[in-house]
Amino acid sequence: MNFRPLLLLLGLATGVAAARADSAGPFLANHVNPDGTATRGVRPFWLETRTPSGELRSATAVYPIFTYRADAETYAWSFFELIKRSGRKAGAPAPQSFLENGEAFDVWPFWFSREARDPADSYQALFPIAGTVKNRLGYQRLSWTLFPFYVASEKNGATTTSTPWPIIRTTRGTATGFAIWPLFGWKDRPGVSREQFYLWPLGYNNTQQPATDAPAGTPPSRQIGALPLYARETSAGFVSENFLWPFFGYTDRTAPWRYHETRYFWPFFVQGHGDDRFINRWGPFYTHSVIKGTDKTWVAWPFFRQARWTGEDVTHTKTQFLYVLYWKHEQRRARHPEAAPAHVTHVWPLFSTWDNGAGRRQVLALSPFEVFFPGNTKIRDTWSPFFALYRYDERAPGQAKHSLLWDIFSWETRSANTPASPTARATPSPVAPAEERLTLARGLVGLRRPAGERAWRLVLLDFPAKPATVSATTASAAR
Repeated sequence: MNFRPLLLLLGLATGVAAARADSAGPFLANHVNPDGTATRGVRPFWLETRTPSGELRSATAVYPIFTYRADAETYAWSFFELIKRSGRKAGAPAPQSFLENGEAFDVWPFWFSREARDPADSYQALFPIAGTVKNRLGYQRLSWTLFPFYVASEKNGATTTSTPWPIIRTTRGTATGFAIWPLFGWKDRPGVSREQFYLWPLGYNNTQQPATDAPAGTPPSRQIGALPLYARETSAGFVSENFLWPFFGYTDRTAPWRYHETRYFWPFFVQGHGDDRFINRWGPFYTHSVIKGTDKTWVAWPFFRQARWTGEDVTHTKTQFLYVLYWKHEQRRARHPEAAPAHVTHVWPLFSTWDNGAGRRQVLALSPFEVFFPGNTKIRDTWSPFFALYRYDERAPGQAKHSLLWDIFSWETRSANTPASPTARATPSPVAPAEERLTLARGLVGLRRPAGERAWRLVLLDFPAKPATVSATTASAAR
């Protein structure tokens, strides 16, 4: 299936639409991204991103129905991640891994295929009729014929044949085994492990030999269970037992770190302490834990949750009420806690705010998606603008803009010493005179008050220039 004519046609329509994006409202997009690429299109039907040289890098159609992405060497497209195709562009250099080798086309869960440069890596499979896939789904090779009547899987040199799957299984190769599921079964990998089960998942007996680089005399790891009455796991310096699984039990560890935990009616009451962790849980009323430097507190779960941790000289504090109704992530410099913090705050679905702690602030209302998809730029570009009844954007001290109803009404303030581009240098002055601008329909008619003057002037057809490119550091911190 060739999508190049469709991409060309939609790209042409997008170019025409972008030329009129100054009166776009939420439908037409035309902006420059921090990395220098340009995004334009007609929301939600088509959005595309191109490099400064015009090369297509990504596109969406009614996201997430259709997505397309590409780089200098490869491309991939999908419908709902169910119909997918990926491959290498013509003239691209030789691939560096199997996953980059050749063309892949899938129609989940029925058709899987890859046309590789090496015929040994190519495959075609029609589920449930017959076929073979390679290096997929966690197996080196997976074959079936009239699934579930015959299935053969290969992993780490061992081949397991199921006739039918998953009831009768036979393993040969680097491991041997046999199973009649769920009655009993065993698998033995000499010198590595032995696994047994009885009336799966109630009874099991597993042994894992120590790694080849383990100290001499290290005992093997053991897991035995007769659920729900009893379960036990042991290894070097570690023992864990459960009675009336999973409600009562304890864990003792002496190496490589010290830790002891007692469980009563798990997961509600848990008490644990050790070298690098502490747990005090009286669920659902109160929980406090410190694990590897991450401090978490729950009160009246799921009403209040707070987590604190430090990484790369930044102290993080995340606070939540009912998971998403109130969600705030604050960052401070660990070595300079007196410095202004950066934060992202969501009060769902009313509004979201961003502050990078260096003069860049944004407010978005309404904001139904940001808290659920914080790193998904496709959601932000495609759907968030339709709900943005109000926006506030402060790019630098003294340079701010209020926008209501998709820029139908706007009010902008700019200090006389504030640069037109937020990346340019300026000497801030708290008393610098400011220019103010109040417009209707993005500049069709409006009022302007020049810096240092008291009188407002009527302006007509005073449309704003295209926004300047924001530095990647400023944009990412503000979001």
